[in-house]
Amino acid sequence: MALAHAHDGVVINADSMQVYDTLRTLTARPTAADEAAVPHRLYGHVAATAHYSAGDWAREIAPVLDAVWDAAHLPIIVGGTGLYFRALTEGLSPVPPIPDEIRAKWRARASEVSAAELHRELAAADPEMAAVLRPSDPQRMARALEVREATGRSLLEWHAVPGEPVLRDAAVARLVLTAERDWLYARADARFLQMISDGEAQAEVAALRALDPPADAPVLGALGVAPLMALAAGALDLDEAISATQTATRRYIKRQLTWLRRNMTSWKTVDAQFNLSKTVAELKFFAD
Repeated sequence: MALAHAHDGVVINADSMQVYDTLRTLTARPTAADEAAVPHRLYGHVAATAHYSAGDWAREIAPVLDAVWDAAHLPIIVGGTGLYFRALTEGLSPVPPIPDEIRAKWRARASEVSAAELHRELAAADPEMAAVLRPSDPQRMARALEVREATGRSLLEWHAVPGEPVLRDAAVARLVLTAERDWLYARADARFLQMISDGEAQAEVAALRALDPPADAPVLGALGVAPLMALAAGALDLDEAISATQTATRRYIKRQLTWLRRNMTSWKTVDAQFNLSKTVAELKFFAD
């Protein structure tokens, strides 16, 4: 938002959970006041019951970027989903659309059998893909199985085919915000306690439950959703739901920091604890 104020910018979402409606607070989407202060795009525009992919996002962001540039504004793309940024700067593998009936078949299968059984089925159909997927990840295994059935090729083969990046010719400043892990843990713990204290997290999950999303809806993977669903069902008490969410969030932070170190080595690192205002001041070339 500071960059947007300084350089007539538009903030564009690149977070796979913040695309969904219903969970503004729980997914830490910009507040209504934030959205009134500077323009925001691609936040909360997808129904919580829908399936939305990195490919969907790549198709949607292209005309958004064109509109922002045509209006002589600066696009500021921000978020925590690495695959979205890969689509932006490198492109995605051109996996053909999967027929609805094949996709429904394997998603149903993933909900009917154990993850171990699904992994055995994947190993029989696509041993190379089974070797690189965790046996505890039924969503990705179902994806691999549907691609194998629909295309006759392994998802690994499709991943080896280069994609077309969204940002082909644009000059891009690539920034990674980092901070000490303990500082992030403390902020995440405090933020979730505030969500609970306000009652907003519980209210959003109640609204989500009322929509009766399918069991494989991606939004159900948002941090805090499963424990608060269990709280509403009486399977957890409040302290247990808070502890489970804070633990899952810390694990997510750890994975994100590892991913950033491995995949964004050429990006400019910015210390989120101390140097944000300095970074905004340094990026004067945006004004051109």
